[in-house]
Amino acid sequence: MAKKKTDKAPNEDSKKPKVNPELDGFDIEIDSFGEIKTNFDIDKINAFLNRNVDDKKLRDRDDIDKDGKFNSEESEEDKE
Repeated sequence: MAKKKTDKAPNEDSKKPKVNPELDGFDIEIDSFGEIKTNFDIDKINAFLNRNVDDKKLRDRDDIDKDGKFNSEESEEDKE
């Protein structure tokens, strides 16, 4: 005889994943057109990722500091 399928407990749906406190309340959705909708500003998300995620493609670059910001080492003479 086949086993009876059990539905998910209603408590499982209400569980939220553990997240970094900086991103508490972050919600992301993809609408029917494939557009990404978030409740956080994209600049805030990018700043968080720059601080917390190591990008191995940018690891050896000298013009980027540890915070992910570009260093402008050009002098006024180089710009002319």
